[in-house]
Amino acid sequence: MSAATPQPALQIFGVDGIPDVRPGDDVAAMILDAAATTTPLQAGDVLVITHKVVSKAEGQLVDMRTVEPSPLAIEWAQTWDRDPRQIEVALRESKRIVRMDRGVLICETRHGFICANAGVDASNVAGDDTLCLLPHDPDASARHIATVAAERLGFAVPIIISDSFGRPWRFGIVNIAIGVAGLLPLSDYRGQTDPYGRELHVSILAVADELASAAELVMNKIDRRPVAIIRGYPWQPGDGKASELIIDPARDLFR
Repeated sequence: MSAATPQPALQIFGVDGIPDVRPGDDVAAMILDAAATTTPLQAGDVLVITHKVVSKAEGQLVDMRTVEPSPLAIEWAQTWDRDPRQIEVALRESKRIVRMDRGVLICETRHGFICANAGVDASNVAGDDTLCLLPHDPDASARHIATVAAERLGFAVPIIISDSFGRPWRFGIVNIAIGVAGLLPLSDYRGQTDPYGRELHVSILAVADELASAAELVMNKIDRRPVAIIRGYPWQPGDGKASELIIDPARDLFR
């Protein structure tokens, strides 16, 4: 009699004990220290980190008291009861304005992400006049943390840096991967067959996004828990980048 096949399962652990991050802090060391005292990392784990702590450590903060809004920002903010300084920062962080309508500002960032307000956000940031921007290069930030983790632990730990995005046709936000290091962010099923013998032609799963979204279920937005460990997922090692998750403009039906 052959042994039973192990039942697939995932575990997700929130990492507590990370202090408020400030510009210049060694966020990689802070995360690894906190993990060591709560849920020590094991070979095969994936580390998911909300971008806020990375952005704070990298100094990606803006004091709105230093911002002079443009006429466009002032007019639009007055129409929709928004802070013109925050609108101005979002405009400055945008490569392209996708849509400005009904109080919603959808932008394409310099990274190529399509999101509300170019990722500019005031939540989970100390100070009434402080805004947090996305990391300058989230993939590079993920690679740095992955390098520090491997040197300290002696084994590779893939890193996903996440942020919350909305989705066309769907209500509510989900976490997605905006920075990736150490794993392939996509799983390509094309050419394989389903249980009924049909060949798959278009099935490519965004596994980095799925892992980022799953991690948010234990992080929670208001619990000061910006890091989670995912254990049990059979990730594929590789020099992956979150930029691979951005669809080619030639195939983007929304442009």
